[in-house]
Amino acid sequence: MATGVIRSCHPLDVFVACDSDDVADWAAEHGAAVIWGPGLGLNGAIDDGVAAIADAGYDQVIISHADLPHPTTLPTVARAGTVTLVPDRRRDGTNVLSFPLTDAIVASYGPGSFNRHFAAAQTLGIAVEVRTDHDLSLDVDTPGDLAHPRIKEALPIWLRTNPVNPT
Repeated sequence: MATGVIRSCHPLDVFVACDSDDVADWAAEHGAAVIWGPGLGLNGAIDDGVAAIADAGYDQVIISHADLPHPTTLPTVARAGTVTLVPDRRRDGTNVLSFPLTDAIVASYGPGSFNRHFAAAQTLGIAVEVRTDHDLSLDVDTPGDLAHPRIKEALPIWLRTNPVNPT
């Protein structure tokens, strides 16, 4: 899925925030720039990555995680001057978040992140869009998610044989 996320962003510049040599090597092999953030945790790594991208002169950022089985519409999320949030299908997590780098939102991932990100976006005084996207709302957070028909069709054959995800 992570490879699909990177491929879906072509021709946009892609950055991967991480503190794993294996992930950094994988990202570089797939044409992504690596933003190294050891020991920062998920939210710290995202905030550090956003700051690095802003320092590099970019205007807008799209934050996505690697567990999206159908990421093809990912590049369409960014809209100038707008915060765009794509909640997960449970409307609990934030699968995709985009904002102008002049109005950065502090990362607050984990259970309930959609409500926190939405509340933060509303304080900025700029347009906020909550986008319902049947593809981008799919992610893999629990073993049970692997049994969702739209997620299952995107899995490699070997993963479909996982006992929690019978064929």
